[in-house]
Amino acid sequence: MNKITIIGSINLDTTVRTQQLPKPGETVHSKELFTSGGGKGANQAIAAARNDAKVNFIGAVGKDSNGEMMLDLLQQDGICLEGVAKIENARSGSAYVLVEDSGENSIIIYGGANQLIEETQVVTHRDLIESSDFLVAQFETNLSSVLTAFEIAKESDVITVLNPAPAREDIPKELIALTDIMIPNETELETITGITINSQTDLLTAIAKVHELGVQTVIVTLGSKGAFYSIKNGKSGAIPAFKVTAVDTTAAGDTFIGAMVTKLQRNLLNIEEAIVYGSKASSLTVQRYGAQPAIPYSHELLAEATN
Repeated sequence: MNKITIIGSINLDTTVRTQQLPKPGETVHSKELFTSGGGKGANQAIAAARNDAKVNFIGAVGKDSNGEMMLDLLQQDGICLEGVAKIENARSGSAYVLVEDSGENSIIIYGGANQLIEETQVVTHRDLIESSDFLVAQFETNLSSVLTAFEIAKESDVITVLNPAPAREDIPKELIALTDIMIPNETELETITGITINSQTDLLTAIAKVHELGVQTVIVTLGSKGAFYSIKNGKSGAIPAFKVTAVDTTAAGDTFIGAMVTKLQRNLLNIEEAIVYGSKASSLTVQRYGAQPAIPYSHELLAEATN
C-alpha cells in the first residue's frame, strides 16, 4: 500500500448543467443545479483513498459550515486531516462548474482559505510528508506552501508529483527542479513550454523541453486520446484511453492522478500498468456527474475488469 501526502485545495463545488455553455452576453437555462465536494487536492486525495492508499492531507478551510462539510467528506474516506488548518475570518474555497450535455465543462474558482496555507503549517506537519512514498501537489494553493513541501520531500527521498493545474507560465525554477514527476494535460504543457501542440512531434518536443528543465518523468493526459509518458533517458509510450460516453469531465484528471499514484512503484518499473489503472478509474468518473461523488472505489474497477 502506497503512503501518499497531498497538499492542495478543498472546495465546495456548485455544478450547473446546461444544454450548452453560454456564449459571452448569452443567458441560458440550467437543467440541474447541485453542490458536492471538490478542489483538485481533495479530489486527488479521495481518488487515492478510494483506491487503497494511506492518504494524508495538508490544506486549509475557513471556520464555516462549508469547511466542516468538506472535512466530513474527506474523513468519510479515511483521509488523515491532521495537516488541515481551520482559518478564522476566511471563507472556504469554492468552485462554480458549468457542464454542457457533451460532458465538457468550464470552471470558476474562488481560492479563499486555500490561498492561506502557511509555510510554518507545512513545516509543522513535515512528519506526514517524510513518512510518505509520494507527495502530490497542484496550483490551487499558494506556491510558497508547495515549494516548502517539495523541499521537505526531497530531503527525505519522497517522490514529488506536480500537477501544474490550473495552467501557469511562471512556475518557479526551484519548484521544477524539485519535481520528480510532472502530470500536465495538453493545455498545461503548452503553457509551460510555449509550444503549440498540433502533432506527435510537437508533443515530443514539448516533453523534451520539460525534461531539459529538470523533470525526470512526464505524464501528459490527453483526454479521449489517453496519455503519453516519458522517462528521461528511459522508456516512453502512449497509453490509449478507455472508450466510454462521457457525461461530465469534472475531476477526470484528478481521478487519474490519485488512482495512478496508488499503484505506481517508487522505481517506476510498472508505470504503464499504473497509468492504465488511472485511466480506467478516470473512465468511470466521466460517466457520472459531479467531482467527488463520481470518483470510483477500487472494488468498482475490479468489477469492471471481471466483466
